[in-house]
Amino acid sequence: RKLPFVAKASLLMRPTAEIVVYTAATMNGWKPLIFLEEAGIPYELKPIDFAAKQQKAEWFVKLNPNGRIPVVVDSSNNDHVVFESCAILWYLAEKYDRFIPKDAALKSECLQWLFFQAAGLGPMMGQAMYFQRIAAPQGHDDAFATTRYVTESRRLVEVLDARLAGREWLVGDDYSIADMAAYPWARAHFWAKLDVSGLDNLARWFERIDARPATQRALELPKPVPGFFGKGDVAAEQAANAARFKQDVLLKGEAPSSAAPSSAKE
Repeated sequence: RKLPFVAKASLLMRPTAEIVVYTAATMNGWKPLIFLEEAGIPYELKPIDFAAKQQKAEWFVKLNPNGRIPVVVDSSNNDHVVFESCAILWYLAEKYDRFIPKDAALKSECLQWLFFQAAGLGPMMGQAMYFQRIAAPQGHDDAFATTRYVTESRRLVEVLDARLAGREWLVGDDYSIADMAAYPWARAHFWAKLDVSGLDNLARWFERIDARPATQRALELPKPVPGFFGKGDVAAEQAANAARFKQDVLLKGEAPSSAAPSSAKE
Protein backbone atom coordinates (compact mmCIF):
# COMPACT_ATOMS: atom_id res chain seq x y z
CA ARG A 1 0.00 0.00 0.00
CA LYS A 2 1.21 3.48 -0.84
CA LEU A 3 2.19 5.78 1.97
CA PRO A 4 0.96 9.38 2.01
CA PHE A 5 2.01 11.61 -0.84
CA VAL A 6 5.05 13.78 -0.12
CA ALA A 7 3.88 17.24 -1.10
CA LYS A 8 5.46 20.62 -1.70
CA ALA A 9 4.74 23.61 0.52
CA SER A 10 1.38 25.29 0.01
CA LEU A 11 1.03 28.32 -2.23
CA LEU A 12 -2.26 29.25 -0.55
CA MET A 13 -0.77 30.65 2.67
CA ARG A 14 -1.14 34.45 2.62
CA PRO A 15 -0.80 36.90 5.54
CA THR A 16 -3.83 38.92 4.42
CA ALA A 17 -6.25 36.04 3.85
CA GLU A 18 -9.72 36.27 5.42
CA ILE A 19 -9.40 32.84 7.05
CA VAL A 20 -6.82 32.51 9.83
CA VAL A 21 -6.04 29.00 11.06
CA TYR A 22 -4.42 28.37 14.45
CA THR A 23 -3.30 24.77 14.40
CA ALA A 24 -0.56 22.18 14.81
CA ALA A 25 0.44 18.97 13.08
CA THR A 26 -2.09 16.58 14.58
CA MET A 27 -4.94 14.50 13.22
CA ASN A 28 -7.48 17.12 14.28
CA GLY A 29 -5.19 19.99 13.42
CA TRP A 30 -4.92 18.89 9.81
CA LYS A 31 -8.66 18.88 9.10
CA PRO A 32 -9.20 22.60 8.28
CA LEU A 33 -5.98 22.62 6.25
CA ILE A 34 -7.21 19.67 4.19
CA PHE A 35 -10.42 21.55 3.39
CA LEU A 36 -8.69 24.81 2.50
CA GLU A 37 -6.04 23.13 0.38
CA GLU A 38 -8.63 21.05 -1.47
CA ALA A 39 -10.89 24.06 -2.02
CA GLY A 40 -8.01 26.27 -3.13
CA ILE A 41 -8.92 28.95 -0.59
CA PRO A 42 -6.14 31.26 0.65
CA TYR A 43 -5.56 31.25 4.38
CA GLU A 44 -3.17 32.55 7.00
CA LEU A 45 -1.49 29.80 8.98
CA LYS A 46 -0.64 30.44 12.63
CA PRO A 47 1.25 27.42 14.02
CA ILE A 48 0.69 26.68 17.70
CA ASP A 49 3.64 25.45 19.75
CA PHE A 50 2.56 22.77 22.24
CA ALA A 51 5.94 22.74 23.96
CA ALA A 52 5.47 26.45 24.78
CA LYS A 53 1.86 25.70 25.83
CA GLN A 54 0.58 28.40 23.50
CA GLN A 55 -2.83 26.71 23.36
CA LYS A 56 -3.17 27.41 27.11
CA ALA A 57 -2.14 31.06 26.85
CA GLU A 58 -4.70 33.69 27.85
CA TRP A 59 -4.97 35.08 24.33
CA PHE A 60 -5.66 31.64 22.88
CA VAL A 61 -8.20 30.63 25.53
CA LYS A 62 -10.15 33.74 24.58
CA LEU A 63 -10.53 32.12 21.15
CA ASN A 64 -11.22 28.62 22.46
CA PRO A 65 -12.10 28.30 26.15
CA ASN A 66 -11.13 24.61 25.97
CA GLY A 67 -7.54 25.45 25.07
CA ARG A 68 -7.33 23.09 22.10
CA ILE A 69 -6.44 23.38 18.44
CA PRO A 70 -7.56 23.95 15.76
CA VAL A 71 -9.26 27.33 15.76
CA VAL A 72 -10.36 29.36 12.75
CA VAL A 73 -11.06 33.09 12.70
CA ASP A 74 -13.04 34.49 9.75
CA SER A 75 -12.27 38.18 9.30
CA SER A 76 -14.92 38.47 6.60
CA ASN A 77 -17.58 37.54 9.18
CA ASN A 78 -16.87 40.00 12.01
CA ASP A 79 -13.88 37.95 13.17
CA HIS A 80 -16.15 35.01 13.86
CA VAL A 81 -14.31 32.30 15.80
CA VAL A 82 -14.89 28.59 15.27
CA PHE A 83 -13.30 25.87 17.38
CA GLU A 84 -13.65 22.06 17.34
CA SER A 85 -12.25 20.53 14.17
CA CYS A 86 -15.49 19.03 12.83
CA ALA A 87 -17.40 22.23 13.56
CA ILE A 88 -14.73 24.06 11.56
CA LEU A 89 -15.15 21.67 8.64
CA TRP A 90 -18.92 22.20 8.73
CA TYR A 91 -18.52 26.00 8.91
CA LEU A 92 -16.11 26.12 5.98
CA ALA A 93 -18.23 23.76 3.91
CA GLU A 94 -21.33 25.91 4.46
CA LYS A 95 -19.45 29.16 3.89
CA TYR A 96 -17.85 28.14 0.62
CA ASP A 97 -20.45 25.59 -0.50
CA ARG A 98 -17.79 22.96 -1.06
CA PHE A 99 -17.34 19.31 -0.07
CA ILE A 100 -20.83 19.03 1.41
CA PRO A 101 -23.85 17.40 -0.24
CA LYS A 102 -26.64 19.66 -1.44
CA ASP A 103 -29.32 17.01 -0.97
CA ALA A 104 -30.86 17.30 2.51
CA ALA A 105 -30.75 13.56 3.24
CA LEU A 106 -27.13 13.25 2.14
CA LYS A 107 -26.24 16.35 4.14
CA SER A 108 -27.71 14.64 7.20
CA GLU A 109 -25.61 11.54 6.47
CA CYS A 110 -22.54 13.73 6.20
CA LEU A 111 -23.23 15.23 9.63
CA GLN A 112 -23.70 11.73 11.08
CA TRP A 113 -20.29 10.58 9.82
CA LEU A 114 -18.70 13.75 11.16
CA PHE A 115 -20.11 12.88 14.58
CA PHE A 116 -18.93 9.28 14.16
CA GLN A 117 -15.39 10.56 13.81
CA ALA A 118 -15.64 13.18 16.54
CA ALA A 119 -17.32 10.94 19.11
CA GLY A 120 -15.82 7.57 18.26
CA LEU A 121 -12.93 7.15 15.87
CA GLY A 122 -10.88 10.13 17.08
CA PRO A 123 -11.22 9.62 20.84
CA MET A 124 -10.62 5.86 20.70
CA MET A 125 -7.62 6.05 18.39
CA GLY A 126 -6.32 9.04 20.34
CA GLN A 127 -6.33 7.02 23.56
CA ALA A 128 -4.69 4.05 21.81
CA MET A 129 -1.95 6.41 20.69
CA TYR A 130 -1.65 8.03 24.12
CA PHE A 131 -1.22 4.83 26.11
CA GLN A 132 1.27 3.32 23.67
CA ARG A 133 3.22 6.30 22.38
CA ILE A 134 3.20 8.62 25.42
CA ALA A 135 2.37 6.77 28.65
CA ALA A 136 4.23 3.49 28.00
CA PRO A 137 7.57 5.15 27.12
CA GLN A 138 7.30 7.04 30.42
CA GLY A 139 6.99 3.76 32.33
CA HIS A 140 3.20 3.73 32.66
CA ASP A 141 2.31 0.65 30.63
CA ASP A 142 -1.38 -0.18 31.09
CA ALA A 143 -2.14 -3.40 29.19
CA PHE A 144 -5.86 -3.27 29.99
CA ALA A 145 -6.30 0.28 28.69
CA THR A 146 -4.20 -0.41 25.61
CA THR A 147 -6.20 -3.52 24.73
CA ARG A 148 -9.47 -1.69 25.31
CA TYR A 149 -8.66 1.24 23.04
CA VAL A 150 -6.91 -0.72 20.29
CA THR A 151 -9.76 -3.23 20.17
CA GLU A 152 -12.39 -0.50 19.98
CA SER A 153 -10.35 1.34 17.34
CA ARG A 154 -10.26 -1.82 15.25
CA ARG A 155 -14.04 -2.14 15.56
CA LEU A 156 -14.49 1.44 14.41
CA VAL A 157 -12.27 1.10 11.33
CA GLU A 158 -14.23 -2.05 10.53
CA VAL A 159 -17.34 0.16 10.57
CA LEU A 160 -15.60 2.44 8.06
CA ASP A 161 -14.62 -0.56 5.95
CA ALA A 162 -18.21 -1.82 5.88
CA ARG A 163 -19.51 1.64 4.99
CA LEU A 164 -17.07 1.85 2.08
CA ALA A 165 -18.22 -1.44 0.53
CA GLY A 166 -19.32 -0.66 -3.01
CA ARG A 167 -18.63 3.06 -2.68
CA GLU A 168 -15.66 5.35 -3.12
CA TRP A 169 -16.49 7.89 -0.43
CA LEU A 170 -18.25 7.88 2.93
CA VAL A 171 -21.19 9.99 1.75
CA GLY A 172 -22.63 10.30 -1.74
CA ASP A 173 -20.51 10.16 -4.86
CA ASP A 174 -17.91 12.76 -3.98
CA TYR A 175 -15.07 13.43 -1.55
CA SER A 176 -16.56 15.36 1.38
CA ILE A 177 -15.83 16.74 4.79
CA ALA A 178 -16.84 13.34 6.20
CA ASP A 179 -13.81 11.82 4.46
CA MET A 180 -11.61 14.74 5.49
CA ALA A 181 -12.51 14.19 9.15
CA ALA A 182 -11.96 10.43 9.26
CA TYR A 183 -8.93 10.12 7.00
CA PRO A 184 -6.18 11.69 9.19
CA TRP A 185 -7.13 9.42 12.09
CA ALA A 186 -7.64 6.19 10.22
CA ARG A 187 -4.58 6.79 8.04
CA ALA A 188 -2.43 7.17 11.16
CA HIS A 189 -3.27 3.61 12.25
CA PHE A 190 0.46 2.90 12.52
CA TRP A 191 0.80 5.40 15.38
CA ALA A 192 -2.05 3.66 17.21
CA LYS A 193 -0.38 0.29 16.57
CA LEU A 194 -3.66 -0.71 14.96
CA ASP A 195 -3.74 -3.65 12.56
CA VAL A 196 -5.91 -2.78 9.55
CA SER A 197 -5.17 -5.94 7.58
CA GLY A 198 -8.12 -7.52 5.81
CA LEU A 199 -9.97 -4.21 5.46
CA ASP A 200 -9.81 -4.00 1.69
CA ASN A 201 -12.42 -1.27 1.26
CA LEU A 202 -10.58 0.89 3.75
CA ALA A 203 -7.28 0.21 1.96
CA ARG A 204 -8.72 1.36 -1.37
CA TRP A 205 -10.14 4.47 0.31
CA PHE A 206 -6.67 5.21 1.70
CA GLU A 207 -5.20 4.86 -1.78
CA ARG A 208 -7.74 7.25 -3.30
CA ILE A 209 -7.02 9.93 -0.71
CA ASP A 210 -3.27 9.25 -0.70
CA ALA A 211 -3.38 10.19 -4.39
CA ARG A 212 -4.95 13.62 -3.74
CA PRO A 213 -2.06 16.14 -3.75
CA ALA A 214 -4.02 18.86 -1.93
CA THR A 215 -4.89 16.61 1.01
CA GLN A 216 -1.34 15.31 1.21
CA ARG A 217 0.01 18.86 1.07
CA ALA A 218 -2.05 19.65 4.17
CA LEU A 219 -0.43 16.75 6.02
CA GLU A 220 2.92 18.50 5.60
CA LEU A 221 1.71 21.55 7.54
CA PRO A 222 2.64 23.28 9.77
CA LYS A 223 5.40 20.68 9.67
CA PRO A 224 5.54 17.05 8.54
CA VAL A 225 5.25 14.30 11.14
CA PRO A 226 6.20 11.21 9.13
CA GLY A 227 6.35 9.00 12.21
CA PHE A 228 2.57 9.08 12.50
CA PHE A 229 2.47 7.14 9.23
CA GLY A 230 5.38 4.80 9.92
CA LYS A 231 7.89 6.81 7.94
CA GLY A 232 11.22 8.36 8.89
CA ASP A 233 12.78 7.93 12.33
CA VAL A 234 9.79 6.58 14.23
CA ALA A 235 11.76 5.96 17.44
CA ALA A 236 12.96 9.55 17.56
CA GLU A 237 9.47 10.83 16.81
CA GLN A 238 8.02 8.74 19.63
CA ALA A 239 10.70 9.85 22.09
CA ALA A 240 10.14 13.52 21.27
CA ASN A 241 6.37 13.17 21.48
CA ALA A 242 6.53 11.32 24.80
CA ALA A 243 8.90 13.92 26.27
CA ARG A 244 6.64 16.76 25.17
CA PHE A 245 3.73 15.25 27.12
CA LYS A 246 5.76 13.90 30.03
CA GLN A 247 3.89 15.78 32.74
CA ASP A 248 0.59 14.34 31.54
CA VAL A 249 1.56 10.88 32.75
CA LEU A 250 2.98 11.75 36.15
CA LEU A 251 1.30 9.71 38.86
CA LYS A 252 -0.90 11.55 41.32
CA GLY A 253 1.28 13.07 43.99
CA GLU A 254 4.46 12.63 41.94
CA ALA A 255 6.45 15.83 41.77
CA PRO A 256 7.53 16.86 38.27
CA SER A 257 11.20 17.37 37.65
CA SER A 258 12.22 20.98 37.20
CA ALA A 259 13.83 19.89 33.96
CA ALA A 260 10.76 18.07 32.68
CA PRO A 261 9.38 19.31 29.38
CA SER A 262 6.17 21.30 29.54
CA SER A 263 3.01 19.30 28.99
CA ALA A 264 0.75 20.18 26.12
CA LYS A 265 -2.25 18.69 24.47
CA GLU A 266 -4.12 19.61 21.37
